[in-house]
Amino acid sequence: METLGAPGAGLAIALENLFPPLPSEVILPLAGFTASQGDMNLYAAVVWTTIGSVVGALALYWVGALLGRERTLAIAAKLPLVKVEDIEKTEAWFTRHGTKAVFFGRMIPIFRSLISVPAGVERMPVTTFLVLTSLGSLLWNTAFVLAGYFLGENWHTVSDYVSLYSKGVLAVVALGVVGFVVVRLLRPGNGSRRASRRDRRR
Repeated sequence: METLGAPGAGLAIALENLFPPLPSEVILPLAGFTASQGDMNLYAAVVWTTIGSVVGALALYWVGALLGRERTLAIAAKLPLVKVEDIEKTEAWFTRHGTKAVFFGRMIPIFRSLISVPAGVERMPVTTFLVLTSLGSLLWNTAFVLAGYFLGENWHTVSDYVSLYSKGVLAVVALGVVGFVVVRLLRPGNGSRRASRRDRRR
């Protein structure tokens, strides 16, 4: 950001989408603080970080699109404890709630990046994806950039609060994974065999 200014902040956020360990809750408030010091334009910081969010999300969208449904099903059939019907249920859920998932997913740690992949797999219209991603990212980025701007030298306190939020999300995800594994072990089954039976019936 010191070298490139607002475009540098946008680049950092684009990389954050591709490499989630790079925390947006640090980059965005820091951009706001930099703007409060007069070293960056506030509006430019919001615009460029939103552009970075959209570019990073679009890259992951095309990863999902290139992967495609058939490859996703093939991979799922080979994974332990995962059944093809799990992917089919996820597809059905995404068909019903995909637009909300993409919009609100931009404001949830972990899912901020991951939600772009199923959107690509399911070939959500690119225009719809871009609009939802842009709006969700704009809200998230604006909130954090402004927080850093108004907090000034205390901008780092934002990341402390968001860290608690992120840990809560991780805990919920971990519990969900554990519950999934326990249920699947209690009701063992082979997803690939089920898929092959359906294929034979067709």
